[in-house]
Amino acid sequence: MPLNGEKQCVGEDQPSDTDSSRFSESTASLSDYECSRQSFTSNSSSKSNSPASTSPPRVVTFDEVMAAARNLSNMTLAHEIAVNENFQLKQDAIPENSLAGRMKHIVHQAFWDVLESELSAEPPEYEHAIKLFEEIREILLSFLTPGGNRLRNQICDVLDTDLIRQQAEHSVVDIQGLASYVISTMGKLCAPVRDDDIRELKATGNIVEVLRQIFHVLDLMRMDMVNFTIRSLRPHLQRQLVDYERTKFQEILEETPSALDQTTEWIKESVNEELLSLSEADLPPGGEGGSKPSLSPTLVLNNSYLKLLQWDYQKKELPETLMTDGARLQELTEKLNQLKMIACVSLITSNMVGAVTEGLPELADRLKRISAVLLEGMHKKTFNLKEALNSIGIQTCVEVNKTLKERDLSPLNAEVQASLIGQFSSIEEEDNPIWSLIDKRIQQYMKSLLCLPTPPKSLPPIPGGLAVIQQELEVLGSQYANIVNLNKQVYGPFYANILRKLLFIEEAMGKTEASSPPN
Repeated sequence: MPLNGEKQCVGEDQPSDTDSSRFSESTASLSDYECSRQSFTSNSSSKSNSPASTSPPRVVTFDEVMAAARNLSNMTLAHEIAVNENFQLKQDAIPENSLAGRMKHIVHQAFWDVLESELSAEPPEYEHAIKLFEEIREILLSFLTPGGNRLRNQICDVLDTDLIRQQAEHSVVDIQGLASYVISTMGKLCAPVRDDDIRELKATGNIVEVLRQIFHVLDLMRMDMVNFTIRSLRPHLQRQLVDYERTKFQEILEETPSALDQTTEWIKESVNEELLSLSEADLPPGGEGGSKPSLSPTLVLNNSYLKLLQWDYQKKELPETLMTDGARLQELTEKLNQLKMIACVSLITSNMVGAVTEGLPELADRLKRISAVLLEGMHKKTFNLKEALNSIGIQTCVEVNKTLKERDLSPLNAEVQASLIGQFSSIEEEDNPIWSLIDKRIQQYMKSLLCLPTPPKSLPPIPGGLAVIQQELEVLGSQYANIVNLNKQVYGPFYANILRKLLFIEEAMGKTEASSPPN
């Protein structure tokens, strides 16, 4: 079967995969959130089962739960296909030394042993072989499109099981010839990546082993076909993803009214933090705040997204609207933490021995590579960060001293080396000032990315102290912004409803209370 840039399947019209249009524009962009307060206090932006609804919870049936689960599964799969260009399905490999693996091997081996004994008997028995050819015929036909009528008719004629049974009754059936035809047909339908497998099939002499390997290669071809279909569907899914995901999530919400509880708490936490920050900033010395400060919905939502960069993905549950990107966000956060550590190490090195290393970019690159290697896997529970930082300190001293020696300069004295290693080891300590500074600047950079138009014309400038990780940070930041922007497009209406409940209705109630005469 064909793949992009590969051989054409007989009678198959390949859909173009060149259309790489971006995701469709949503009618609920974040700019809509800022338009007017009337848009938030109106009744037009939500269905009845909103997260802040005061209606009593209803009983959810098992069928409704299963329907919601199916919707979530379909939505997750569609999202993964659309946003992950490397997504493909793979065959489940059962470990050979496992109980299931051994049982599978025993059963399969027993079947092929029986087949071999039947074909070696006098006279030979062909019933099992005929059933295999019948199954092979159906698999080959499944690879054809409606346009492949000529080959379809040929396969049906050659692998006509009724005719093969009649030939077997008269001992004139040619099993080897049928197998050769099957292999030849597979060669016409398979992707070029399977050409070596086809050649091996042609070179196999034992008919039982040929049939066994035919089924193995057919399984591979079926997986190739599935992945080709996925690649063909990707441009269409990318164009339709926003509407599809939003519709599917609305169906989930109708079946499971609590499907936005975690999302509401996620946004509410950001609202409370922003209110506290504004209240403290506006509070006059020795006085109490008057009116409640107003918050920008966009600011609240962006700050909620920034929380994901410091999320504990092992212990804390993600908002429901971000479940489809959970793995990507976790991987992004892990990489970002490693970059933060590299930036901290670089900043400390620059502060302590900058005069020595200035003008030596090759040394800075070498130190960065050493740090990256020693910090690999730092997100794992078994990783010893203090030991890794100590090793980075020792290796940094070694590399700096080597460079100084090459330039006929004195090496770092023992006191400077001990101080450098000690400062590296202290990075992991709580409230370390270097870590806090780097973290603050990275948060600042990521926040500026969320304020850019979509698509951005250019990236914001990198804050000071982050030059050593600029390239990696820009790539990582772009990935993060893409995840956030798509999420805003899909779930914008749901966020708007939550924000309306949390911000403007509460504010309106506060004004009503303020205008009421005292008792």
